[in-house]
Amino acid sequence: MPSASRSTTPVGIDLDIVEGRYAELGDYTVAFETFKTDLDVTPYFHGLPGDVCSCKHLGYVTAGQITFRWPDHEETYVEGDAYVAGPGHSPLIAAGTSTVEFTRTADLQPVMEVIGRNIDAMAEARS
Repeated sequence: MPSASRSTTPVGIDLDIVEGRYAELGDYTVAFETFKTDLDVTPYFHGLPGDVCSCKHLGYVTAGQITFRWPDHEETYVEGDAYVAGPGHSPLIAAGTSTVEFTRTADLQPVMEVIGRNIDAMAEARS
């Protein structure tokens, strides 16, 4: 059975705002993410349908706090909380937050491509 851990999964993203470690486990990707600054993820979703995340995530907060916003409500999770965040959300994440999330790889890949393009465009605009 496939498995992964934060300590053995290589860093896939290391930016001023987040460190992400990602491993594919069958049809799912596990993400070990640590957020270095307060972060409103909304600008990174620009270009996705509705400019929100289209994935369903199953996660666990290992430190800090994450708030998922939908058009009609929001839900906040803190250290020790497990969560299910359905499609159509946009997160607010506090500095120092760490999460472990499971997402269907087929759903996550197109979202990560858009996020990557937006990160590149933002870095280019700053230079």
